[in-house]
Amino acid sequence: MPQSLTPRQRRANRRTARKTLRQRTALNRLAASCRRRPRSLASHLIATGTDPATAGGAANGLRSVAKRLGIAPARVARTRRTVNGGRSRKTRTVYRYTLAQLVRLVAAYAPRKAEFKAAVARFTLATAGLAVAL
Repeated sequence: MPQSLTPRQRRANRRTARKTLRQRTALNRLAASCRRRPRSLASHLIATGTDPATAGGAANGLRSVAKRLGIAPARVARTRRTVNGGRSRKTRTVYRYTLAQLVRLVAAYAPRKAEFKAAVARFTLATAGLAVAL
């Protein structure tokens, strides 16, 4: 006969479930936003499940590819937001790319680092159906 959970265990289970739901909701919201409007290169990669540090490194490589192919960002903006979510005194120029532009960049990108290869593969799988439509 299975033992029933104590109130402390039930609270812990609910806490874990809420945390998982918050993470999943945030990732889905970001992915939907990336499909609708231009976002940064790193944001597109994070939306496919890549961790932020790896996404930042892969985004640097994708910027080099964009420069080589002559692909200009869809939108350029000035913002005070920082990567860590706080406010900054200094405004920064941010470059936003559409999903179609990123698909072209990823097709021409040949990363060497294993983490970047995995990030590109994850992005390619996530946008496999979209590449045909573009």
